[in-house]
Amino acid sequence: MSKEKALIMNRQSVDRALTRIAHEIVERNKGTENLALIGIRTCGVYLAQRLASKIRDIEGVEIPVGVLDITFYRDDISSKKGAAPVQATEIHFSVVGQRIILVDDVLYTGRTIRAALDSIMDYGRPELIQLAVLVDRGHRELPIRADYVGKNVPTAKKEKVKLELVEGGNAEDRVIIMEGEEE
Repeated sequence: MSKEKALIMNRQSVDRALTRIAHEIVERNKGTENLALIGIRTCGVYLAQRLASKIRDIEGVEIPVGVLDITFYRDDISSKKGAAPVQATEIHFSVVGQRIILVDDVLYTGRTIRAALDSIMDYGRPELIQLAVLVDRGHRELPIRADYVGKNVPTAKKEKVKLELVEGGNAEDRVIIMEGEEE
């Protein structure tokens, strides 16, 4: 049984972090040319959509947003109990030659990102892939780091970082640390 240990981001801090990340993406990429966002299901998709909206507000340009399901690319698919059902990957643009911003909610071991990279490469060869995450909690098992981070939150392995968003049916946006179960 897990219980809520701490609130680490509220609605305002989530929004501020996404606004900052959107500005950093535009600045680092010198604008929006050949830029596309791909969110990892489920919360990464919502975050990618929010980032696209913020970039539109900053630059006045629509950025394409894709949806990535990495289920078949996971290295732990056979060991997952009650694994989530496979959902469609929806990338309705060519990734070839694009500057792809891969978006996820929480960066932990790096295994989800490795799976996402493998999946994207099956669609073609982008110019580059950058990683944006709302929370980096540490404990990497693979040499993967985020280019854009909303908040670094050191955690214990037995803790879980949980992002709750209104798009997911929650009352408000927040990031909490749950205690009592290993992720």
